[in-house]
Amino acid sequence: MKKAIWIALLGAGCATIASSQTIVDEWASVKPPPPPQLKPVKVVPQETALLMLDFVKQICGARPRCVASLPKMQKLLAQARQSGVQVVHSLAGQQLSDIYPEVAARPGEPSVSSGPNKFLNTDLEKILSQRGIKQVIVVGTAAEGAVLNTGAHAALRGIKVILPVDGLSSSTTYAEQYTVWHLSNAPRIGPQTTVTRSDMVSF
Repeated sequence: MKKAIWIALLGAGCATIASSQTIVDEWASVKPPPPPQLKPVKVVPQETALLMLDFVKQICGARPRCVASLPKMQKLLAQARQSGVQVVHSLAGQQLSDIYPEVAARPGEPSVSSGPNKFLNTDLEKILSQRGIKQVIVVGTAAEGAVLNTGAHAALRGIKVILPVDGLSSSTTYAEQYTVWHLSNAPRIGPQTTVTRSDMVSF
């Protein structure tokens, strides 16, 4: 008798789980979490690299928020260079000449070309390792592409990630929001990531 009751209860529990709504069913009712706290960051120039991801006309130019970010990224880039921070540019099959002139690469600054993860099939890890880089400032577009995947890869490799929210862009604000949430909350990635703003980064 007890066994029969237990089986009946187990069956009822399984039926409840089976009938539960999925995230797709609840999509419209999901409430976004509160925004992360932006924190000031003081970097050690000799141990830091600024990753300027895909600021090319073909990609950045298709996203108004990327174009709008150029003046702030130009200022951040100038400060990084003046302080001796290693600058690395990325492409996605384009030429260095396709980078917007405001943030164009200088002679001697390394560049890599790849898809959304700039570590894949490139020398990026070697570049950072040879220079003793322990943290990277990640800016660029698309947020859910190059920024998310390159930033996450760096964090999983033990490199600290500095994420200026005014330096990432996409064609939708949701993609930007998701990227910030993921990098600041994902297991092993969140503890490695500091969310900030470009004018809160000091060299």
